[in-house]
Amino acid sequence: MSAVRYRTQRARHHHDDAPDTARDFERLAALPQGSEREELCSRLVEAWLPMAHRLAAKYRNRGESLEDLEQVAALGLVKAVNRYDPAMGTPFVPFAVPTITGEIRRHFRDHTWDVHVPRRVQELRNKVRAAVRELNTAVDDRTPSVREIAAHTGLSEEDVSAGLEAMETFRSLSLDASASADSDDGYSLVDTLGHTEAAYDTAVAREAVKPCLRELPERQRKVLYLRYFRDMTQSRIGKELGISQMHVSRLLSKSCERVRRQVEREHRPVRAHTA
Repeated sequence: MSAVRYRTQRARHHHDDAPDTARDFERLAALPQGSEREELCSRLVEAWLPMAHRLAAKYRNRGESLEDLEQVAALGLVKAVNRYDPAMGTPFVPFAVPTITGEIRRHFRDHTWDVHVPRRVQELRNKVRAAVRELNTAVDDRTPSVREIAAHTGLSEEDVSAGLEAMETFRSLSLDASASADSDDGYSLVDTLGHTEAAYDTAVAREAVKPCLRELPERQRKVLYLRYFRDMTQSRIGKELGISQMHVSRLLSKSCERVRRQVEREHRPVRAHTA
């Protein structure tokens, strides 16, 4: 009978940030909610925090500070410690790593985009970004074309274009940035923005009252003209028209009120009537 050879298993890579806390997790699973459990959770989180920081470091240089990523990873670690059940037979590391990395990826997906894009486009952006990195190592220091990226990823050229556009929306440009990359004249992007022009509202109001003024009686139009275009006082208008100052005041009030109501009525939004 020939001897049976068993394939020797390759030893898994062991990190210095993987402490032996199996007994602590067993004890944690048996503890009820309370201060003792919270204290043990804190000690476990502290023990495994170097591992969480190591995982966070893999995502550096992606537009987020390492300190922020370490905080997000620590939050994922807290969730992993609280959810881990040693009775399932799975070691803590295979359980915790997806939980921590998932928390980091959610952070990038939900909180780091200056311009919000759909999740599908975010995924396209990640695939295109990875393909550009891989192709840059094979192509002579030039940006690969859309066709090359599509062939490499299996995506359509349309999806590749969407992913490339999304790469520009991860971070927005400050309005304080220089308007020209080659200019140091202090002229920033905010200087190119327009300002609200008050004269526009005046022009709109003037056009709105024109037809209403034409419908007024001649005397009321005359009073309005002398008061608001000739800047005459009510007493002087009364003398010119041969009426009292009080009568002038009433004509002015009556004319303005009539014009105001007519303008409001004509510009009131029409409501849909339901049957």
